[in-house]
Amino acid sequence: MKRSGAQVLIDSLVEQGVEVIFGIPGGVVIPIFDVLDRSPIRVILTRHEQGAAHAADGYARASGKVGVILVTSGPGATNITTGVATANFDSSAVVAIAGQVKTFLIGNDAFQEADTTGIMRSISKHTYLVREVNDLRRTINEAFHIASTGRPGPVVIDLPYDVTTGTAEGELPKEMDLPGYRPNLKGNARQIKLAAEAIAAARKPILYVGGGVIIAGASEELRELAERCGIPVTTTLMGLGAFPSTSPLSLGMLGMHGTVPANYAIMGSDLIIAVGARFDDRITGRIDKFAPDAKVIHIDIDPASISKNIRVDIPVVGDARHILRELLKIVQPPDSKEWLAQIADWKTKHPLRYKEGGLKPQYVVEQVWEASKGEAIICTEVGQNQMWAAQYYKHLHPRHFISSGGLGTMGFGFPAAIGAQVACPDKIVFDIAGDGSFQMNIQELATAVVNKLPVKVAILDNGFLGMVRQWQELFYNKRYASTRLTGNPDFAKVAEAYGATGILVERAEDVRPALDRAIATPGPVVLDFKVDPEENVFPMVPAGESLDRIMSGLA
Repeated sequence: MKRSGAQVLIDSLVEQGVEVIFGIPGGVVIPIFDVLDRSPIRVILTRHEQGAAHAADGYARASGKVGVILVTSGPGATNITTGVATANFDSSAVVAIAGQVKTFLIGNDAFQEADTTGIMRSISKHTYLVREVNDLRRTINEAFHIASTGRPGPVVIDLPYDVTTGTAEGELPKEMDLPGYRPNLKGNARQIKLAAEAIAAARKPILYVGGGVIIAGASEELRELAERCGIPVTTTLMGLGAFPSTSPLSLGMLGMHGTVPANYAIMGSDLIIAVGARFDDRITGRIDKFAPDAKVIHIDIDPASISKNIRVDIPVVGDARHILRELLKIVQPPDSKEWLAQIADWKTKHPLRYKEGGLKPQYVVEQVWEASKGEAIICTEVGQNQMWAAQYYKHLHPRHFISSGGLGTMGFGFPAAIGAQVACPDKIVFDIAGDGSFQMNIQELATAVVNKLPVKVAILDNGFLGMVRQWQELFYNKRYASTRLTGNPDFAKVAEAYGATGILVERAEDVRPALDRAIATPGPVVLDFKVDPEENVFPMVPAGESLDRIMSGLA
C-alpha cells in the first residue's frame, strides 16, 4: 500500500491515540492539514502559534496525555519557541511538529526557512529533523515516548515539505532506536531504606513537594505518607493540588510568596523530604542560609536535579509513585508532636490575610473558590494574579492548577485554559488573569468562541503590570517606569465583539453574582474586575534574602 508522508504522519498520530491537535496551517504543511481534515483527529485552529503551543501544554497538564502542536515553517516554528520553552521548564509532555522547507533547500535561506532544530535544541527535551519518509513512523513513536517518560518535556519534529509529499510503501518500521535513553523508575532499595530510617529518626520533618508528584500520579501515596507519619506538607507553585490545601497538615506554598508557616517550617526543619521538586531560586531564597539544620532526602526522576542547587544527603532517583509506595512498606512514624504543635501555632499567628476596603483581588479569588466549590481547573497568567490564585484558591486535586512556573510566561493562562477545557469539557475552567498578561493572547477569544469552549476569564484589572510595579514601589521608590497600562480596552466590550459574554465588576458586592452568572453561561465569559490598583502580593521574601526574612505588608 502506498501512502504519502502526510498520511503516514497522521496514521502514526492516530496510532499514538492523539485525539486533538492545536495549530495553524501554512504553505509547507498544507499536505498535512489536507489529510488531517479527513482524519478522526480534532483540529483546534488557534489565532497565533504561541496560543497553539500554550493550549497544547494546558491540554497535556490537565489530561495527563501528550499535547500536540502543528505549525508551519519559519515564523510558524519561531512563534512556538516561548511555548516550547515554557513546557520544557515545567516538564510538560508536548510534541511540536513544525513544517520545514524541502530538504535540498535547507541552509539556503529559502522562503520561510528557519533552523528549527538549532533554535529548539536548548529549550526542548529532544529534537528531530526527519529527512526520509520511511523514518516517520519510528520518529513519531520515539517522540511520544521521550516526551511522556522520565522527566517529561517537549519534543520538536522538524518536518520538510518533500518528506510529507513523498511516498512510502508497505508497513513502515516503528521500533524505537534509543540506546542512550533509559529512565530509571524503580529507585534504589538501599536508598529507600536510608530514607525510611531518616524519617523515623526525625523530630522536625517536612515534605517539600513539587510538580513531579502530580506528573507521576503519586498524590494518593503522598497523602498516605503525610497522614500516617504526621508530616506537614508544603508545595511549590507547580505542586499545588498534589496535597489538599484544606488538610491540617498543609502549609500551602513556600518560597518568595509562600506562607509564613511554610517558610518558617522549612527553615526550622531537621529533615526535608523533597519529592518531585528541584530547589529553584524562588523556593530556596538565599542558598547559603537555606534550612541550615536540615538533612535532605531528594526523590526525583531526573538525576540531573539531584544536588544541583542544594546538597542532598539521601538521593533516590526514580518515579515518585513507585518510590513512595516502596517507602510506605517500611517507614515508621517519627516523634513529631512538638513540631506539629509549633506549626499549628505558626498557622494560628500567621494566616494569609489582606487589608479590607474596596475591591480586593484576593477577595475575587476567594469568591472564585466559593462559586466553583473548589472544583474548578484554575489556569493563571504570570505576575500578581498568579500568586493570588496560588495563595487564595484552595487547591484540592492534582491537575487542577495550571500555571507557567519556571519560565514565568505572560500570556500563558488563557490559551492554556482553552487546552484544559478541551481536555476536560465537563469541568469549570477559569483563567485568573492580569490586564497585562491577558492582552498578550487576547485574540484566542475567537478560538474559544468558535469551538464553544466555556472558559471563564477573571481579569484582576489594576491598570498596571502589577508585579513589576510592586517591585518598583518597594525597591525603586515608587518610580513606576513603563508599568502603567494606559490605553487598556473595555475588556467586556472586547469580549462581546468576539461573540463571548463580557461582564464589568467594580464593587465587592457584585463579585459573587457576576461569578454565578459566568458559571451558568454556556459559552466563554470575560469578567473585568476593577481591583485596587496598588494592592501588593504578600507575604514576600525579597530577592537574595533567606526565607525567614519575610515582609508581611500589614504593618
